[in-house]
Amino acid sequence: MDATVPPGWPEQVWPPGAPDWERTAVSWLYDLVPPDYRTHEVLRRYPVLLARFAGDHVAAGLEAARTGWRTVRVELADQLPPDAIEAAMVAYEREGARLAAAARGVEVVAGALRGERWVPRL
Repeated sequence: MDATVPPGWPEQVWPPGAPDWERTAVSWLYDLVPPDYRTHEVLRRYPVLLARFAGDHVAAGLEAARTGWRTVRVELADQLPPDAIEAAMVAYEREGARLAAAARGVEVVAGALRGERWVPRL
């Protein structure tokens, strides 16, 4: 078993080479996507494809958070008090950070599912 994982590796996913590591990867990937994705047999059969779907879904969410952060002040300034706008900005920032980390996690997990091995550099 190789316990070395790249930066951004999700803590919920066991390292490649560990027993059942792919099962933990699939479980984590399913946690990133809408529940209806579980009904698609092709995603259960091909974890690399599930990683692709998860990556697309997370990327869309990240773009939505970025757009919301850029526009909420202008679009809702006359409908919400300033403290609500500031709270929304903080929520968008936190969600953006969470989704950016998830996107990196999907990237490295997808690579491992494709058989890529990460080698640390000195």
